[in-house]
Amino acid sequence: MSVKQSDRIRTFLKGIETGDPAAVAVVNEAKYIQHNPHTSEGNEGLAVLFKRLSKTAPKVTMLRGFDDGDYVFAHMEYDFSSVKIGFEVFRFEDGQAVEHWDNIQPKQGPNISGHSMIDGATETTDLALTGENREIARVFVTEVLIDRQLDALETYIDGENFTQHNPEVADGLPAYRAYLNAIFKDGFRVNYSHLHRVLAEGNFVLCVSEGFLEDVHTSFYDLFRISGGKIAEHWDTIETVPPRDEWLNQNGKF
Repeated sequence: MSVKQSDRIRTFLKGIETGDPAAVAVVNEAKYIQHNPHTSEGNEGLAVLFKRLSKTAPKVTMLRGFDDGDYVFAHMEYDFSSVKIGFEVFRFEDGQAVEHWDNIQPKQGPNISGHSMIDGATETTDLALTGENREIARVFVTEVLIDRQLDALETYIDGENFTQHNPEVADGLPAYRAYLNAIFKDGFRVNYSHLHRVLAEGNFVLCVSEGFLEDVHTSFYDLFRISGGKIAEHWDTIETVPPRDEWLNQNGKF
């Protein structure tokens, strides 16, 4: 059986913790395009960087990893001087990672229902439904989060079994509706403006969106688990996009 690209990325990211120079073999550094605006390109090799970071005793845990064609997307926990939760996205070309995006925020919670930002289901199922599930998540983000059609919530959310990992929201459809009503009014505290990418494997779908949080340019990553044609579980991270004059590369966040 061939090794999944997500397993190769798991080894790669674990190299931050171990400092193993072999971990970076999955990346084609000559072609690597970095979209994290806080990270510069070309002035330090990944093997050297990982060795340096490993001396700070970091902890790196991939909680969920998925393959979607030339893309890998992963749900991560990082413990450096503080604990952060993130999503990592890599694009592969000729068997190596050549492009990278991420979205990372400080760990918060648990929420009122007792869920953390990372617990919950991990098993990938329903591979034959990948396309259908991708479309469910895409239309949900477009209609509900971008176009604010809250009357459509019941169409997409499993109201009886909806599990929420956002640290500000409780389980269930009523709590999610109340949360969305609150953030969409009063000057549009949260404003999803554009859906950039939808990645899927089986019952898990990651949507990458751009918008504003209280008028601050923001990146929204939403991971959905879909069961029986409806969204049954949701995780997310929210990260400020720094002003362009603070970027350490010019590739853009998205």
